Amino acid sequence: MGEIITLIMAGGKGTRLEPLTRDRAKPAVPFGGMYRIIDFTLSNCINSGLRKVLVLTQFKARSLDRHIRDGWSFLSPQLNEYVDVVPPQQRLHEQWYQGTADAIYQNIYSIEPEDPRYVLILAGDHIYKMDYRQMIQAHEENRADLTIGCIPVPLAESRQFGVIVTDEDQRVSNFVEKPATADPMPGDDKHFMASMGIYVFSTRVMYEQLIADAANPASQHDFGRNVIPAMIPTHRVFAYRFRDPQGSASPYWRDVGTTDAYYHAMMDLVSVAPELNLYDRKWPIRTLHQQLPPPKFVFHAEGVPGQVRRGEAHESIVCNGSVVSGGRVWKSVLACGVRINSFAQVEESILFDNVNIGRHCKVRRAIIDKDVELPKGMQIGFDRAADISHGLTVTDEGITVVPKGHVFETGK
Repeated sequence: MGEIITLIMAGGKGTRLEPLTRDRAKPAVPFGGMYRIIDFTLSNCINSGLRKVLVLTQFKARSLDRHIRDGWSFLSPQLNEYVDVVPPQQRLHEQWYQGTADAIYQNIYSIEPEDPRYVLILAGDHIYKMDYRQMIQAHEENRADLTIGCIPVPLAESRQFGVIVTDEDQRVSNFVEKPATADPMPGDDKHFMASMGIYVFSTRVMYEQLIADAANPASQHDFGRNVIPAMIPTHRVFAYRFRDPQGSASPYWRDVGTTDAYYHAMMDLVSVAPELNLYDRKWPIRTLHQQLPPPKFVFHAEGVPGQVRRGEAHESIVCNGSVVSGGRVWKSVLACGVRINSFAQVEESILFDNVNIGRHCKVRRAIIDKDVELPKGMQIGFDRAADISHGLTVTDEGITVVPKGHVFETGK
């Protein structure tokens, strides 16, 4: 793996995830209680033996920069191993990244000193496990100039993905970015083959294509819209179908680009047998671990008539530093330092760090960002109009989102 350098695209605005991305880049959004979204891509790299990683940032990158500095600095620079953050340098012009291809083009100078044979390009905002070595091996065996990671996706979602058409040898014959409709895959009339935004380039070919694209004033400087379609008639472009590293017949991959998609991916984790196994020691997910005490559950007693004061959580993830003090939690994810006070009920919800749920509160189908305190008796997720009146966001599917540090006015 020494002939490969990995670039992770982590500069998107993440507007469809607001308000969770008001103060942070999308790859820095918390996931699974103790992780950030980018931890899954970075863990895949380390587990795949890839130890030269550049993370390209842009918007609202402070939280992401800090997380990578504090949680991903264990590699040895003396062995030329690193996970480095690369903000926009504006070395070639005075503009920020104009597209995915332009982001790589502007950082060619960072790639050249390593003189890699291949460049692996990844997105930093997807949840999955993948052994990239298998894809790189397929790239070599096919003598490919470009290999595109792909996965079957329902036909109704074509507007969200690049659509790939291949021959029987998996050589790409057509690529269309986010079309209104897509033709089904051979042998599967309900799915099309979608790009995962994962690419293996032969380095010299990539340089040539990026330089040509940068010189084209009509280009949007995007891999899916410009670079890949231009390569298909003249180069060896292949598709690589995503496989689970543990051989699962239904590999888990989620694009958490919208709040509803993010919520459903989080709820996947609390099922009895989750498709995404966070407890697999053969493929560990790494992150920055806060120094906090273990979670605690207190009180098991009858309260006033008709009420039970009992600290309990069922089908839930509860992280370190959290205290469930006489409240009830069901099908929820509690991040670090959360407190559930007496007689409170939290159901099918996601609570970020340091959320404090007051006594007798009721929370249902909600995402509550960091450092929020719910006053006694507050109800979230039961009345859409009431939630909106508090300044909260309610998604199309009825998920209520409380922004980071939101302060509720007393008496409302």
